[in-house]
Amino acid sequence: MKDGIHPEYHEITVVMTDGSSFTTRSTYGKPGDSLRLDIDPKTHPAWTGVHRLVDTGGQLAKFNKRFQGLGLKGD
Repeated sequence: MKDGIHPEYHEITVVMTDGSSFTTRSTYGKPGDSLRLDIDPKTHPAWTGVHRLVDTGGQLAKFNKRFQGLGLKGD
């Protein structure tokens, strides 16, 4: 490896959304910095399986109204 072209690899603390934390190695920030997560596997719907539909500006209602007559054949 060439000298001086690679970022420094050091220990940081990762703080999850629930306040729990762990130490890992990363090129993020400076040694001893904390990385606070807004989304993590404990809270994100992709991992928890709990999905919430957020209707911004009535778009969900508009979609449902537009496609309410469509149904699957054979049900």
